[in-house]
Amino acid sequence: MLNYTNTTAEIASSGTDTVIIPIGATEQFGPFLPMHLDTLIADLYAEAYGKALNAYVLPTLPFNTSEEHANYKGTVTVSPNILTAMIEEIIVNLARQNFNKFVVCTGHGGAYWEAAFIKHINYKYPHILVIAPNHNTHNAWEEAIHTAGFQDLNEMHGGLLSVCTAMWLCPELVKKSSMGSDVPQNNRIYADYMGWDKLTEDGCWGKFEEGSYTDEELSQRGQTFWETFIQKRSEGLKQVLDEAYHRKMSPS
Repeated sequence: MLNYTNTTAEIASSGTDTVIIPIGATEQFGPFLPMHLDTLIADLYAEAYGKALNAYVLPTLPFNTSEEHANYKGTVTVSPNILTAMIEEIIVNLARQNFNKFVVCTGHGGAYWEAAFIKHINYKYPHILVIAPNHNTHNAWEEAIHTAGFQDLNEMHGGLLSVCTAMWLCPELVKKSSMGSDVPQNNRIYADYMGWDKLTEDGCWGKFEEGSYTDEELSQRGQTFWETFIQKRSEGLKQVLDEAYHRKMSPS
């Protein structure tokens, strides 16, 4: 794996033709968690995929389409047109250097632009391949949920799993207090039509109760979940990437 701490000579001599493009977010996670959790998660993805593919890993972009959180002070949201235009520019410029395989990974669940972007870029540029590592996401999520003991988890953002994640990745930034609430299932219908300030009590689509677990238990569950999930998503990634590239570049 290589990144921006390597020299251009080291990257050139590595022979890698693959780039990892991680995209995080800067958005509210309720009143007591830091706003860069999705960026930290994207960092985890990028490192794992970079190792699996011996790829050149770019710095994580810390902004995303976070409209649902934009009424909470400090959240940064970027329109899908601006964000995808920037990512396309990055891909095009690196393709001129003979990189021809690109893996886009986002730590933000609300990045709805991703699928449409990948489909369009692969159509627009026939001599490169762009993928997202979603070949076994459902199975990976289910296994991670089971392994970390989250079978009864009922959250989308800012509940127990988010606290566990933060307690593993940045415990010094967590203000560990009860937050969130049980959000009515019916609110999911409206989740993409308005800001979550109109659908949740404090921006948390989920619930955390202080004192339910020790700090060590929270951290361990966060680590177990994400290491399991990312390891399962990494499995078969090289095979999928290589086979997709072979098929796309083969004569019709």
